[in-house]
Amino acid sequence: MDDLDIGRLAVLIAMSTSREQEAKIKKTLANLDYKFCITEVGGERLEFNRKLYKAVIGATLNNSIIIKNSHEVHALLHATEEAKKGFLFKEVSSLNVAVKIAIVRKNHWLAVGMYGYSAMHSITNHSRVGLGLMHI
Repeated sequence: MDDLDIGRLAVLIAMSTSREQEAKIKKTLANLDYKFCITEVGGERLEFNRKLYKAVIGATLNNSIIIKNSHEVHALLHATEEAKKGFLFKEVSSLNVAVKIAIVRKNHWLAVGMYGYSAMHSITNHSRVGLGLMHI
């Protein structure tokens, strides 16, 4: 189990359903020298768009996944945008969103995995998943 698919790992962590399950995955990744972090974002669609990039950049910088330079932040933003497009494939402004985001890095590759829910009303909840990969 030397080099795992970082995209699968990012989605797997994002889809974890308990802190215990998340902790097991984190332990495995740490033992294999992967860098990773998790954050969550929620709110109305327009609010989500404003919060998303701040949350992802903050989480990756605070957990030393990337360094603060234009090259690494640029790669992170592109991977996040790609994941967001998969997660929210429709442009509905009244949509409410709740998403868990996992960022995994191995050497010069970065993956952003998103899993969560979107709904125009609480009884119309839909599960969503998104994945973005970028070379740094």
